[in-house]
Amino acid sequence: MFQFNKHLTGWGLAIAMVMVVPLSGCGSSGEVKTAASAESKQPEVSQPYLIGPGDRLNVFVWGNADLSTVVTVRPDGRISTPLVEDVIASGKTPVQLAREMEKQLAQFIKNPVVTVIVQEFVGTLTQQIRVVGEAAQPQSIPYRQNLTLLDVMIAVGGLTEFASGNKASIVRTTNTKEKQQIRVRIEDLVKYGDISANVEMKPGDILIIPEAWF
Repeated sequence: MFQFNKHLTGWGLAIAMVMVVPLSGCGSSGEVKTAASAESKQPEVSQPYLIGPGDRLNVFVWGNADLSTVVTVRPDGRISTPLVEDVIASGKTPVQLAREMEKQLAQFIKNPVVTVIVQEFVGTLTQQIRVVGEAAQPQSIPYRQNLTLLDVMIAVGGLTEFASGNKASIVRTTNTKEKQQIRVRIEDLVKYGDISANVEMKPGDILIIPEAWF
């Protein structure tokens, strides 16, 4: 930093001040740029959950305990509740289903208010992750936001002793309805802790784990 001499006056003092000001200005401009770049990062918007066959729903009708019930969505995608039969639930959000049931119940009670809560999740096929092949417990897993390959492998209990984990692949349907095959290294991930082999899963992914050839 500059040390001002007590004898520095007039033009000499003015010149010294001009030299100091730009140095402080550079720091503030850098801070503004950083803040602007941070604001440009928009949070990821989660997709609404769509009800699917097998989901367990709590249908609550306010002020009408006898009409409230817990039901499981049938394989045909429909549910039946007191006074309302065969309502299509599959493919709808809980809010959409609640509004549909209010319309149906309005034929019997005045100004019905319905709340639908999903207690057990399965989801539609487009929102499931299906694991086939040499997983310890092959199954379909409901998709959730930020689900990773490691999360899926924990859910299915890991690999069998006959699995060829590093030759596994994910079959993914793109926005253009085309099938895309992505090679993944499950063995490196779960056996050797190679976190670089972890990938993000997408709704509708099919994870195929082949058998090793000895």
